[in-house]
Amino acid sequence: MGLSALGIGPGDEVILGDINWIASAAPVTYLGAQPIFVDVLPDSWCLDPAKVEAAITPRTKAIIAVHLYGNLCELDALARIAEAHGLALIEDAAEALGSRWRGRAAGSLGTFGTFSFHGTKTMTTGEGGMFVTGNAALFEKVLSLSNHGRVRGQTKQFWPDMLGFKYKMSNVQAAIGCAQLERIETLIDRKRTIFRAYQSRLSGLPIAMNPEPEHTRNGYWMPTIVVAESLAFDRDNLLKAFAREQIDGRVFFAPLSQLPMFEPQPDHSVAYGLSARALNLPSYHDMTDDDVDRVVRAVRSNIS
Repeated sequence: MGLSALGIGPGDEVILGDINWIASAAPVTYLGAQPIFVDVLPDSWCLDPAKVEAAITPRTKAIIAVHLYGNLCELDALARIAEAHGLALIEDAAEALGSRWRGRAAGSLGTFGTFSFHGTKTMTTGEGGMFVTGNAALFEKVLSLSNHGRVRGQTKQFWPDMLGFKYKMSNVQAAIGCAQLERIETLIDRKRTIFRAYQSRLSGLPIAMNPEPEHTRNGYWMPTIVVAESLAFDRDNLLKAFAREQIDGRVFFAPLSQLPMFEPQPDHSVAYGLSARALNLPSYHDMTDDDVDRVVRAVRSNIS
C-alpha cells in the first residue's frame, strides 16, 4: 500500500538487499515494478550503502531498508543517498520492533515504515502489521487504499474513489495488539535478556552474532550466529542435533536472487556466503536459563 501510494508501478525500480524474506520484495512485483537486489554488509547483513548508490538508475524510485533480525541498516548513509537522488527511503521494520537508531525508533526515520505482527514476532496479533509515516497526505492515501479505496470523509455510502485493497486488521486482532502494546517494553527487554544470555555463553566460539553499534539499540528479534569462513561447518548437522534435543532452529534466509522467480546474482559474495554458515537460535518470552543452556550445549558440541 505504501509503494502504491507513492505511485510506484511498471517500469520503476526499487532497491533492496539480497538477503531478506520474500515479503520485502514481492510487493514491488505486485505493482509491476522491478526489485533490484544488491549485496549486504558482512557485519549487519543489511543493505550495503555503496552497492545501493552504484545500483541507482533513472528508473529507481525507492530504497527498501530491511532491518534484518533486529539489526539496523546504515540509515544515515542511506538517507543521504535517498535525498541526493530524490528517492523514497522505506524502512521494513518487521523484524526490528524495539530497535533504535540514534535514539529514534526503527520504522520512524524513512518516508514510511512497516511492521509485522506475525505470530513469530516480538509483538503479535496472529497476523497483520502496521504502516507508519509522518507524512499526513501519504497516510490518508494508504488509509483509503487499505479500505477498498474509500476516502475518509466521502459522504456517498459504499463509494470508492480509487481502486484499493482490502488490507484491514480485524477488531479482535487489534484488541490483542493493543493489549501487547501495554507491555511492549517488557517484551523487548526479554528479547534483549535472552540475546545477552546467548552472547555470554557462546563467547570464545568462532562466530559472529547480531551487532549493536554504539549509536543503536537492537531489539534482537532473532538471535543469529554466523560461523567464521575459516571453519569447516555443516549447518544441517547442527540443525539435526537441535532436532534430536527437541530444539527448534531456523535457517538463515537464502539470497532472494537464488529463488527460482529471480535472476541469480552470484557476484553478491557476502549474501551468497552467509546463508550456509548461519542460523537463528530460539528466542521467546517464556524461555528459561535452562532452555538457553540446552541450546548452547548443542551449539558448542557442533562448533569448535
